[in-house]
Amino acid sequence: MKKKQSVYLDTSVINFLFADDSPEKREITKDFFDNFINTGIYDCYVSGFVIDEIENNPNQEEKEKLLKIFEDYPINFLELINADEISELAKVYVDKGIIPYKKYYDAYHIACAVVNRIDYLVSWNYRHLANVNRERKIISANLEIGYIHEFRIITPLELIDYES
Repeated sequence: MKKKQSVYLDTSVINFLFADDSPEKREITKDFFDNFINTGIYDCYVSGFVIDEIENNPNQEEKEKLLKIFEDYPINFLELINADEISELAKVYVDKGIIPYKKYYDAYHIACAVVNRIDYLVSWNYRHLANVNRERKIISANLEIGYIHEFRIITPLELIDYES
């Protein structure tokens, strides 16, 4: 039996389920959740860093909607038993200038996915994550320090595969 591919969702993907200001991305994200996450095509994960970012939302109503996603969809929580390794790897991304210091959560999302050998980090964050130039720098840094698991950073649209 073929192993399911694994995905790590960063906070932007969950946010776009409710992005009224971006209806096209909202619809793509809903399609991704309903037809690929909900059906179990992928093993889907988030970390406590995603929860932290949601908890930092000052709007209580939005926060509740976002947290309810974890009840509505089969999303697993990564155990951060390797928290020191994740922190060290996130620091590498920031120290090398791959991820800006002010966007440390993005570095943590990448590190969580890499350390846990996740196949895809899924994000709508083009600026700091889902772009080929950033991905190349991250993969290069990973190889430099011995992380050889194949890994991609992509948008939900790139991961939708209706042939599955």
